[in-house]
Amino acid sequence: MSDVRIPAEHATLDGELTIPRHATALVLFAHGSGSSRHSPRNQFVARTLNDAGLATLLFDLLTQEEEAIDLQTGEHRFNIGLLAERLVHATKWAKQQDQTRDLHIGYFGSSTGGGAALVAAAQIPEDAGAVVSRGGRPDLAGDALPKVQAPTLLIVGGNDDVVIELNEMARGQMRCEVKLEIVPGATHLFEEPGALEKVARLASDWFVNHIGADSANC
Repeated sequence: MSDVRIPAEHATLDGELTIPRHATALVLFAHGSGSSRHSPRNQFVARTLNDAGLATLLFDLLTQEEEAIDLQTGEHRFNIGLLAERLVHATKWAKQQDQTRDLHIGYFGSSTGGGAALVAAAQIPEDAGAVVSRGGRPDLAGDALPKVQAPTLLIVGGNDDVVIELNEMARGQMRCEVKLEIVPGATHLFEEPGALEKVARLASDWFVNHIGADSANC
């Protein structure tokens, strides 16, 4: 794992890049509101992806200054346009680095980051090869939903009734390959025993099948 700094117009974003040997794909993480690259849930999923041979980039969508403002006002956490823009900048940065430029790209979004990942995927379809949303808000992608071309997996907890409904609505607007996977007995943060492990396995399988070692021609 190496610490990286990602330029995004007037901001510089801190990140953690991990590249397993022989990796053919890189998954960028878009965390949810009030979270960061240190999210223990995303860190857990990232380790599972690394074990499957996938490279990962966890990074802060907001600067420290923006995060401090957001804690007081909440003005950035639902700014899906801004969050998607930061994800696009991180993707372009990865495409310019020697160690990652040839890797297929996937997005793993959680909470509001799920909506941002889909907006970014719609904006740069030539780069985004697959999307996974964990307890996400794909509905927040709005008009971008029908434009998404990347195969998308929506993972929701079985006890997260409102978010299940929002994900079903979003799925109905999408035109690409899209699958809704409900984890029985899980709530929004997948804190129940075995729930996050299930999420990590589903995500790992989705990325490996669509952009990983078995998809060299993707």
